[in-house]
Amino acid sequence: MSVPWPCAAASADGAQLLVSVIPNAKRIEAVGLHDGCLRVRLAAPALEGRANDALVAWLAGELKLTRRQVVLKQGASSRRKRLLIECPLAQLLAWLDGLGLPR
Repeated sequence: MSVPWPCAAASADGAQLLVSVIPNAKRIEAVGLHDGCLRVRLAAPALEGRANDALVAWLAGELKLTRRQVVLKQGASSRRKRLLIECPLAQLLAWLDGLGLPR
């Protein structure tokens, strides 16, 4: 099965999501794709892990999951991050489709 979103992939534990973040924005929102990643603006500074915490909390809320089900696997100090999301890939793809972003 080909995945229509380059930022999403199946994983043994659920799904993976590649994200490119823009910290210090006015609000948290997904704004499109950038270099194969979902581009997300975060209303938190890139200081002491606050942007990472905001990203995990926002994704968990958007996907109706607990924060424990969204794990930052790579990129804690980078703008480009890889997250493990403990949900079926189909749920993640449906959420991405619902954002109304161009692919």
